[in-house]
Amino acid sequence: MTSYQHFAYLYDELMKDAPYDEWIRFVEEKLAKYDIKGSKLLDLACGTGQLSVRFAKRGFQVTGSDLSADMLAVAQAKAEAEGLVIPFFEQNMAEFENLEQFDVIGIFCDSLNYLETEQEVKETFLHVFQHLQQGGLFIFDVHSIYKITQVFMNQTFALNEDHIAYIWNSFPGEESNSVEHELSFFALDEKSGKYDRYDELHYQRTFSVQQYSDWLAEAGFQLLEINADFEHAKPQTHSERIFFIAHKK
Repeated sequence: MTSYQHFAYLYDELMKDAPYDEWIRFVEEKLAKYDIKGSKLLDLACGTGQLSVRFAKRGFQVTGSDLSADMLAVAQAKAEAEGLVIPFFEQNMAEFENLEQFDVIGIFCDSLNYLETEQEVKETFLHVFQHLQQGGLFIFDVHSIYKITQVFMNQTFALNEDHIAYIWNSFPGEESNSVEHELSFFALDEKSGKYDRYDELHYQRTFSVQQYSDWLAEAGFQLLEINADFEHAKPQTHSERIFFIAHKK
């Protein structure tokens, strides 16, 4: 599994245009639709806490968990700056344990795609099931096969601003429907006036909608809906982000 290093401190700047409020809206609409009254939410793979903080400000009792200590340090500082008390835990989402039970557990921002093996995905689903209250919801989103193979594969993306820049090359991974992101960042050091360079390699892998559905069923979930691209509608051929909404029976 990829562990963010220098990227943690550049992440918020590079992701400033991400539709975080759309995740909040989508989740709240699903909770209302399925009449989930509890407010205890676990944000798995919470990263720098962009969604954890937003959920907390909306009145949720949020717990965050992530593999990266650097990401969690940023998240903790962000929560404290907002006057929020959010417990954060450094854990692998495929192995997390010893947390309380929650009314809703989310894995957002395609974080599940950073798991490299089928077994890790299955283990994650099992751990989520164990940490959900009876009747609780599990909501996660992943990149579609279309996005991995047609949007990312063999593409180069770039950003060039005064204080930060990156070159992002994507190559086919060893497994089917997987991609390796080769990232080079250039961040301005304001003291020296020079740019520092950081290089990282990130790996993402996705699976078919049917495969995810089967693994959810194996873990004991009842699959309620499969949506795409923040809409309450079924995925289409060119859908890029697939949402799964499952229920602990």
